[in-house]
Amino acid sequence: MSDSLNLPEAPRSGAAAPQSSHVPGVSVRHSRAKGEPRFPDGPRADPAGSHFERRIRSFQPRRSRVTAGQADALQRLWPQWGLDIDGRQVIDLGELFGNDKPVVLEIGFGMGEATAQMAAGDPDTNILAVDVHTPGQGNLLNLAEQNGLSNVRVANGDAIILLREMLRPDSLDGLRVYFPDPWPKKRHHKRRLIQPEFLTLAATRLKPGAIVHCATDWEPYAEQMLEVLAAHPDFENTQADGGFAPRPEFRPLTRFEGQGLDKGHVVNDLLFRRVPHQQQ
Repeated sequence: MSDSLNLPEAPRSGAAAPQSSHVPGVSVRHSRAKGEPRFPDGPRADPAGSHFERRIRSFQPRRSRVTAGQADALQRLWPQWGLDIDGRQVIDLGELFGNDKPVVLEIGFGMGEATAQMAAGDPDTNILAVDVHTPGQGNLLNLAEQNGLSNVRVANGDAIILLREMLRPDSLDGLRVYFPDPWPKKRHHKRRLIQPEFLTLAATRLKPGAIVHCATDWEPYAEQMLEVLAAHPDFENTQADGGFAPRPEFRPLTRFEGQGLDKGHVVNDLLFRRVPHQQQ
């Protein structure tokens, strides 16, 4: 496994985007030949392939229409701002972002509106945003370009492989998991992301003092998150009462969240801190 991932430099403000054969306004779905990759210069369909063990996953790829604007962003911007999670190389985050600013990992960003708002509100923090939803990847790239956000990188694939195989110990300054799939049926609870094993892995990549911030509108999942995080020896609750936290100002109120609140849903935030490493 190599020491770093050789990626292009972060695009400079005003720099010309790389040329692409994709014609803006033309749907990739209808213009590609049979057997041709959906996005030749964009994210791969299954970047890790069969190189890693089969296991229960917390996510399920969704197939939905990619707009012409999203397709254009994927074709043009992926070589600069995108990362396929293939599990074969260790990332140098300084090279990936072109600076040594703190890096926060966000797992599951939907259509990317909240991620773009947080990146714009805190330009001194880099956000490595992971998802498998292709329209969302294209939308976030679009938002990053439109708003001049050089502190966003979009990763495609399994966040577990990213954490375990591609990130160095103590390389992250924070972890955000907003509105993950609650897998409400009891037989599916094993698919939930926030589990002791996941937290143990994440703790190895988080610096002491790094914040894990989770949010969900599914109350039973919120209670499980609180129980699992509170019981884990590598994390401590930032709330003196040991409960949920008020929504911090830096986390935007998303359209999805607003719709849930209108229906009477209760949204819970959890803010836990990575404790200092235990002395051997």
